[in-house]
Amino acid sequence: MAIDRITSIHTMPMMPQPPNQESKEQEPPLVFDASVLRHQLHIPSQFIWPDEEKPCLDEPELAVPFIDLGGFLSGDPVAAMEASRLLGEACQKHGFFLVVNHGIDQQLLSDAHLYMEHFFDLPLSQKQRAQRKPGEHCGYASSFTGRFSSKLPWKETLSFQYSAVKNSPTIVKDYLCTKMGKEFEQFGKVYQDYCEAVSNLSLGIMELLGMSLGVGKAYFREFFEENSSIMRLNYYPPCQKPDLTLGTGPHCDPTSLTILHQDQVGGLQVCVDNEWHSIRPDFNAFVVNIGDTFMALSNGRYKSCLHRAVVNSQTTRKSLAFFLCPRSDKVVSPPCELVDNLSPRLYPDFTWPMLLEFTQKHYRADMKTLEAFANWLQRKSN
Repeated sequence: MAIDRITSIHTMPMMPQPPNQESKEQEPPLVFDASVLRHQLHIPSQFIWPDEEKPCLDEPELAVPFIDLGGFLSGDPVAAMEASRLLGEACQKHGFFLVVNHGIDQQLLSDAHLYMEHFFDLPLSQKQRAQRKPGEHCGYASSFTGRFSSKLPWKETLSFQYSAVKNSPTIVKDYLCTKMGKEFEQFGKVYQDYCEAVSNLSLGIMELLGMSLGVGKAYFREFFEENSSIMRLNYYPPCQKPDLTLGTGPHCDPTSLTILHQDQVGGLQVCVDNEWHSIRPDFNAFVVNIGDTFMALSNGRYKSCLHRAVVNSQTTRKSLAFFLCPRSDKVVSPPCELVDNLSPRLYPDFTWPMLLEFTQKHYRADMKTLEAFANWLQRKSN
């Protein structure tokens, strides 16, 4: 569920490479072609993670609270209070929970998974029509081979922007048709509808977050009403050496809220009390986690969730990730109710584009992105 980064904040000097004694020709660039690599017994070294970060594929399952939104969405105030209480407890502990009876149409969910499968089954050359350009966060990426040189994720992604402002009613469909062609109009419409539905769900969750933090249900809903968010399709092909690599490395999302829908193949893992736990997939539930931006907005009361994705040797795993982000001009600053002598300000004011720029140009994902960003802002202001 990561927004991907290009470089580390600590840039290491480039060391001279010894000349190739056998050939003066430069090695061709690494290409992540899932149709080929999924069968290889020896995976390229760029995908092999350090021993201390290698996954355990059989982590104990985490008992995650299922938060029933049915009563809240139907206007039941008692159900709303109970949902906000459960949500608050999860956010204080690890920032991770599941929601059921969320109100999103099952056919829309099925269509979103079906069209995702159709896209990633295309030949690599066709997917590359939507190739992500350096420094951008939207487009098709095959493991980010042109951006990272080590600890590469074993996955493909397709990312695109969503806007909830009224003058951008077809932004998703227009983008996908521009990149892939007019024959992708229905493809684009499915994800336009999906983004609108999940954006509305996220605003409901923001009401519950506001209630649980004591700032009222309208505060965060209004802050994110005209959100400018990111939608990502994740495709994790089989790997014949799944114990050596990761689908996504350990990280906290820099965004505000991640709403994830998984297929029935397991692979998501969450770190709680310094131990990794697996999350059992449930097609009827959305996986929700707090991101760094909301952690700052809550003045650290709610925790950004550390997570990763593992792969397996037999079955492709797919997921739909909606990353809720505020409108670009919104200043991320906690409400006054969350700041006092006992709880002083933890993070400086910033806007989402500032944090996005930091994660695209200066820092690669880990569990300390927000801390590093705050230090970076402080240095810039001095």
